[in-house]
Amino acid sequence: MKAVAPGTVIFHRHRGYGVITHVNLLTGWISARFNDEARALDLNLSSDEVQHADGEPILFRRAPPDRMPHARLMAVVRALHEAGYQKLYLYSWPKPSGLHWRWHLFTGPRNWMQRTWREGWYGSGADYNNNPVMGWGDVPGATTEELIHALAKFDPQGLAQALGRDEDHTAWFAQACDLLLPGYIYSLNMERPAGGGLVETPAVPVVPVRAGLKGYSGPDIGWPPGWAGLWTGTHVMPAPKIKLTGEPELG
Repeated sequence: MKAVAPGTVIFHRHRGYGVITHVNLLTGWISARFNDEARALDLNLSSDEVQHADGEPILFRRAPPDRMPHARLMAVVRALHEAGYQKLYLYSWPKPSGLHWRWHLFTGPRNWMQRTWREGWYGSGADYNNNPVMGWGDVPGATTEELIHALAKFDPQGLAQALGRDEDHTAWFAQACDLLLPGYIYSLNMERPAGGGLVETPAVPVVPVRAGLKGYSGPDIGWPPGWAGLWTGTHVMPAPKIKLTGEPELG
């Protein structure tokens, strides 16, 4: 399936050729401008029989796109690890709403909580739905190799910081890719049960990258190297002191 993004030339049986001006890959709706019309037309990719300029149908529901870029990013990181850029790490976590997942690539020291931020190395699935690119000058639907070249051209100094060995993290990441790709991604979010504290060393949460996929049922994913120190004791609030008088304490 070819990429569908703003700027894509399409063909509609009643309107002719037009250009997409806005796309939402989560809902399947696009806006497109045809000929010299002043207003854009809203079209549904599931029912309006929109085609690419060469006549290839756009079958949204039959071939749903990824609603988040994380699986593609995992493939990029694995390929760079194999090329010797092992000091490259992918952190992913959900927005407070839980509707979208953020991503952050960082390089250099493996410090997950105080990781360095570099412009263009992070983003959100919410932005990806409307414009399915990473922001490195890449195009929608770019292959893993094309994404690596785009990143290297976008920030060669930043990528150079990833050159080096981190064998235990590389092994962990390769195992996660083998278990999860292409349909699932990991989320480094420490979930807790309702009304309870953090579970002692829980499994890493796994999220499907597109609608319609069943929940992950494979082996549990362990936490990346460097996270073990977070579980040195039981993460629960201390029990309140017993009150025998029934009167509230002051101060």
